[in-house]
Amino acid sequence: MTVKERNERNGGHLSTRGIAGTLRASVAGLALLTLAGCQSAIEQSYEPSVSPSATPQIVDEVQKNDPRAAMGAREHPRIVASYGGEYKDEKTERLVARITGALTAVSENPNQSYRITLLNSPAINAFALPGGYLYVTRGLLALADDASEVAAVLSHEMAHVTANHGIQRQQREEAEVIASRVVSEVLSSDLAGKQALARGKLRLAAFSRNQELQADVIGVRMLGEAGYDPYAAARFLDAMAAYSRFSSVDPENDQSMDFLSSHPNAPQRVELARRHARAFGPDGTTGDRGRDYFLDGIDGLLYGDSPQEGYVRGQTFLHGKLGIRFDVPAGFQIDNKAEAVLATGPGEIAIRFDGVADTQRRSLTDYIASGWVTGLQPDTIHAITINGLEAATARASADRWDFDVTVLRIDTQIYRFLTAVPKGMPSLEPTADVLRNSFRRMSPQEAAALKPLRIRVITVAPGDTLTTLSARMMGTDRKLDLFRLINALQITSTVKPGDRIKIISE
Repeated sequence: MTVKERNERNGGHLSTRGIAGTLRASVAGLALLTLAGCQSAIEQSYEPSVSPSATPQIVDEVQKNDPRAAMGAREHPRIVASYGGEYKDEKTERLVARITGALTAVSENPNQSYRITLLNSPAINAFALPGGYLYVTRGLLALADDASEVAAVLSHEMAHVTANHGIQRQQREEAEVIASRVVSEVLSSDLAGKQALARGKLRLAAFSRNQELQADVIGVRMLGEAGYDPYAAARFLDAMAAYSRFSSVDPENDQSMDFLSSHPNAPQRVELARRHARAFGPDGTTGDRGRDYFLDGIDGLLYGDSPQEGYVRGQTFLHGKLGIRFDVPAGFQIDNKAEAVLATGPGEIAIRFDGVADTQRRSLTDYIASGWVTGLQPDTIHAITINGLEAATARASADRWDFDVTVLRIDTQIYRFLTAVPKGMPSLEPTADVLRNSFRRMSPQEAAALKPLRIRVITVAPGDTLTTLSARMMGTDRKLDLFRLINALQITSTVKPGDRIKIISE
């Protein structure tokens, strides 16, 4: 959640009607993008092997007369804005450029130029736009175990480009319509607009079932012909599914575990990828995984939230620049977005936290009653004090949902909690109490001590075990589970001295 978004908010109408469903759909929809959405970006750069050319060929020059590139260029700024901007790290950019270069040489169209953008988002995602615009999030690089898995994702997206799938999709739905949805997600402060934005991203990413299968087949072929392990595609599909289960509050009922109707299901795609990989030889006997240079390229990679959006540490949200923090109850999953902090918990409970500029300095009870909450029960509005801060609370009700509304003032900002539970559910007050009672200012020392989490590559020493290594993980209360995920370790896996592994720490 960014400071800019908070300060630009104008306290506009915030309907409680169906808001819990909206929050859950937003979280689930964005998680679905992570696993099923076909999406990919990094300003292309290469390790020089010869002296620079006096007349370099840049992407803009090569693509200037390509109408497909013009379509991608039109969407590019909006994509970058909606995914937190570009992530700049020279060695990581070189890593992805190296992989893309190897794949381009064996692609369906070796003359196709690509503009690669690394997105500053913790989401696990990659996608392509017409004209060779490729995007990959830093979250995807953090989950991948080696270069061949990144190559599997990029080859799939490059296959969409060379097969002109984007053009075919564009003919089904005009680019301007898609763009307007993306813009509405970025600029709108309305919850329905945010949900429309997520749907817009899904449409932007969605290819037909046959196109996805075709891209899978082409991608595996490119992997093998480029010298990478062709089984990497199946491995990474499994890894994404495992991470989605890990991230889900309720794996059995989480809608985000389902692929879009236009996508094949995960088991089908994994089996297809394995079947085509067998053409290059048995698993484990062919192709390079490129793990060492991959680990070198991502060492120090930012993990999770960007500093300007605050941090999630287990059940706690902290924002050093704003100097605030609060907790969510045990069992809740926090989803920190640019426009708001969302959290979901057992029993269909949903929480939204955001802030608005407080220019009129009216009383907080008057602010709650000013019309931005639909279904408000006026007789429930009360002024209170929370950890020394001026605050007010109220109840609202709409359709089958009950809501708690809590607002607090710090200087020129009003911070807002909206908690939604199914009507009559007794957990509304206990949930809201945890939020209210834990919200407080951070001390300057606390704020200064906050540091972003990063991927750190370390070497296993004698005496190290999965338990001792995972204990060094930060930012999660499920250290061993996440450690296994980011290192592609199974329940029976072990480590030995000299192995290089990833941990998450400051």
